[in-house]
Amino acid sequence: MDSMITAAASALAAGDPFGALNRVALRDDAAALALRGVAMAQLGDLERARVLLRRAAKAFGPRQAVARARCVVAEAEIALVTRDLGWPVKSLESAQATLARHGDTVNAAHARHLAARRLLLTGRVDDAERAIADLDVSLFPPASRAAIELVVAGIALRRLRTRPARAALVHAAIAANAAGIPSLVAEVERASRVLETTAARLIRGHTQTPLLLEDVEAVVASDALIIDACRNTVRQSGASTSLATRPVLFALARTLGEAWPDDVPRDVLLAHAFGARYIDDSHRARLRVEIGRLRVALRAVANISATKRGFALVPNHATDVVVLARPIDEEHASILALLDDGEAWSTSALALALGASQRTLQRALDELVRQGKVQPFGRGRARRWIMPPVSGFTTALLLPAALPID
Repeated sequence: MDSMITAAASALAAGDPFGALNRVALRDDAAALALRGVAMAQLGDLERARVLLRRAAKAFGPRQAVARARCVVAEAEIALVTRDLGWPVKSLESAQATLARHGDTVNAAHARHLAARRLLLTGRVDDAERAIADLDVSLFPPASRAAIELVVAGIALRRLRTRPARAALVHAAIAANAAGIPSLVAEVERASRVLETTAARLIRGHTQTPLLLEDVEAVVASDALIIDACRNTVRQSGASTSLATRPVLFALARTLGEAWPDDVPRDVLLAHAFGARYIDDSHRARLRVEIGRLRVALRAVANISATKRGFALVPNHATDVVVLARPIDEEHASILALLDDGEAWSTSALALALGASQRTLQRALDELVRQGKVQPFGRGRARRWIMPPVSGFTTALLLPAALPID
C-alpha cells in the first residue's frame, strides 16, 4: 500500500475526511475509491459514498476478499444511517465472517456492532445483545470502543437498566474523547441526555409526577399494579398482560386505574373507551361485554367489580395502583420516538421497526404532516421523513422493545 493511501486511511480514522480527500480525490484505483467513499460518507454525501464503495468492491481483485468485505461493511453502515433496514443482512454476515477469518478483528467487530444496532432499531434486544456478547472492547481502538459501548447502553436503556446504561455511557464518553472525533463525542453526549430528561408521567389518583428513566425503573420493580400506557400492558410483580392489540380493553383499564380506589361511572367509561357522546342500551350492553373480557384478561392481577354507578378496579394482591403514561399524550408517539433520533426514515423502515403495514404508517405520517410534527422530502422510493428533536423528554419508553418482565 503506498504512502498516500496510508495517510488517507489515517486521516479517516481520525475523523478528517478533507485530509483524506486531499490525498486520493483524483485517483480511481480500488483502494482510493474505497477511501473516497468513506470520506464522502463522513461528509454526509451518502448516495455518492454508496456509489464509490460499490465501484471499489468491483475493482478489487478476487484475491482481495478482505478489501471487498470492508467495502460491504462500509456500505452497511451507510444503509444503517439512511435507515435502509431492508439492506441484505446476509451480505454483512458474510463480510464479517471473511474479516474474522483473515484476522481483521477490528473491522469484524465493527460489522457485528452494525448488525447489533440494526437489531436494536427493530426492537430485537435479545438478538442485539447476543451479537456483541463476547466482544472484548478493551482490544479495540477508541472509536470502536465508543461505538460498541453505545450499543451496550442502548440495550440497557431498552430494558430499563439505568445503572449499566450509565456505566456504558461513561465508558463511551472516555473512548470518544480519546478518539478525538467531534461527531462521535456529540453522539455520546446526546445519548447521555436520555438519562437526564423526563421519560414518563406517573398518575396516581388525581396527581401526576414526571419521571426520569431511573424512576420508571423503580416503579416497574415495585409491587404496585401498573397500568403501563407506554407499552399498553398491565403488570404487577413479574406478571404482565399485554393489551397492545386490544385498545378498547386498555382504555377501560387505564380509566379504571386513574380513578382507583374510586369507581368510574358507566358514561365516563363509554366516553373514554368508545368515544360515545349519546349513550343508549346498545352502548351499555357493549360495555358489559368489554368489561367481561377485561376481567378475563386481568384475572391474574386484578378483578373488576360492579358498583351502583359503574365499575371499580380491585387488585388481587397489590396495595397500590398507578398509571405509567407517556411524557405527552400523542396518538402516534412510537413513530415520533423513532424519528427523534434525527435521521431520515423511509416509510418501509418505519413499518419494519414498528411491525406495522406501510399503508398504516403512511396514513399516520400524513396526519403528522398536517399537524406540522414531521416533514417529508423526496419523492417515490426516495421519500424520507424527519422531525426536529423533541425537547424536554426522552422517547426511550416509546421505542420498540420489551421491558424486563415482558
